Amino acid sequence: MLVKLPEAGVDALTAPFRPGLRSRRYKTASFNTPRPADVIPVTTRDGARLRAHAYGPADGEVIVLAHGWSCAIEYWNPQINAFSGEYRVIAFDQRGHGESETGARPFSADQLADDFSDLLDAVLRPGQRAVLVGHSMGGMTIQAWAAKYPEQVQRRASAVMLATTAARQIPNRATVIPLLNDVIPGPDWLATALFGTPVPLPGGPAINMVAKNRLTNPAATRDEVAFGVSIVRSCRPSVRAAVARGLVKLDLHGAAANLTVPTTVLAGSYDKLLPEVHSREIADTLADAGYLDRYTVLPTGHLVNIEAQHAFNIELHRVIRVARRGSMATAV
Repeated sequence: MLVKLPEAGVDALTAPFRPGLRSRRYKTASFNTPRPADVIPVTTRDGARLRAHAYGPADGEVIVLAHGWSCAIEYWNPQINAFSGEYRVIAFDQRGHGESETGARPFSADQLADDFSDLLDAVLRPGQRAVLVGHSMGGMTIQAWAAKYPEQVQRRASAVMLATTAARQIPNRATVIPLLNDVIPGPDWLATALFGTPVPLPGGPAINMVAKNRLTNPAATRDEVAFGVSIVRSCRPSVRAAVARGLVKLDLHGAAANLTVPTTVLAGSYDKLLPEVHSREIADTLADAGYLDRYTVLPTGHLVNIEAQHAFNIELHRVIRVARRGSMATAV
């Protein structure tokens, strides 16, 4: 039985070990945390300070990475390590995640959109455009931003990649809860009770086994599972719970139509948290609007950039080439 603890207390309880969970070392070198080239100060319009890191050459083409629920900058280590030799890779902690401040604003689509707009203002020079990549809630962030600030899309983005994400009906379509979700849609109250309660997540082989069964594909390696679990465990329990409660009601249906640049959508065929139906719906919205570049389903669970990092990175290289061609055409 889950016992709800005072949120400040449970956050304080986990504070000593959270940073260490994000900086663990692995046999798989791509999971290890690199040193940033720059730490970029980002302050949101309500005064919350976000942690933002830049990797790679200052004059390189820019990639902006937006992580998902309960994650942090380090979730993107496989891409930061692969791309920062040539590109300027920007990654940030979403509000309340990692080392970013929680601020006064509650979770909402408007909050996601405003924070992302403030981040882009801080990390991009006037007239500079970036390839925007969002995983899970990071993909929702990009959709929320496009819905609220459609005039910024072509000015700030050269191309977009949305990976294992969704726009609406998150608990009802999930199959992550064993037995129940496999048979009937999960009710909102159950998702709120299980994921919206601020409790520390334990570690260990048993937890990793559950995570492999529900979050990744059957062939995921020990390092892939351990890395993903460690990143999720590093999130403040109060933030994990508050955002989960907000995600239950989030509705961004149709928002992807405002992504008026070439946009690629990736889904995982084993994804139980945000099953492929979500990605297909977003891809259909983009196709109807004329901006879908490619729709791909990879043999992964939810952690697509971790479980299939080679295939993911190949696709991101392709998206960068698409963005480059579009920028050249615009210049002509």
